[in-house]
Amino acid sequence: MSRIGKKEITIPAGIKVTKVGGVLTVSGKNGSISKIFRDDITITITDKTITLNIQRNDKFSKSLWGTYASHINNMIKGVETPYIKKLILEGVGFKSEVKIDGQRKEFHFALGFSHPVIVKIPEGITATAEKNNITITGIDKELVGSFAASVRALKKPEPYKGKGMRYEDEVIRRKAGKKIT
Repeated sequence: MSRIGKKEITIPAGIKVTKVGGVLTVSGKNGSISKIFRDDITITITDKTITLNIQRNDKFSKSLWGTYASHINNMIKGVETPYIKKLILEGVGFKSEVKIDGQRKEFHFALGFSHPVIVKIPEGITATAEKNNITITGIDKELVGSFAASVRALKKPEPYKGKGMRYEDEVIRRKAGKKIT
């Protein structure tokens, strides 16, 4: 039995949750998120609570039970207060900037390669780059986390000098270099 799935999810004031077919939509002051849920889990929405129950008593349904509860919690928290990921770019000559050209929003990075690295910013994400601090903000936790991870993967921090892109709260274990005897 899922401990997370058994708990009732409370809906804060000012947030509207609706389910039409298999699509659950959460709307709040920061926007709205829609996500498709399978019918293996019954989602019951009342005025102030959401309850989840399993249809079948098999392993797959039980695993979806807690997962769906976490997804719904993340959707409610996201429309209430947006999720923020901060990245720090360290290294001599490493630069980042956001360029907006009409509808297109792009990151332009100088990461020590022979060419600039250009990354398109997806819809639903607000990104800023001030000096070497990158802030990624959005209401969808999954989208914010995956985009931040893909940006970090462009130049992972290396353990000898600490150069590269790291999360703000990430600690890089440093290694000693070669010893001269």
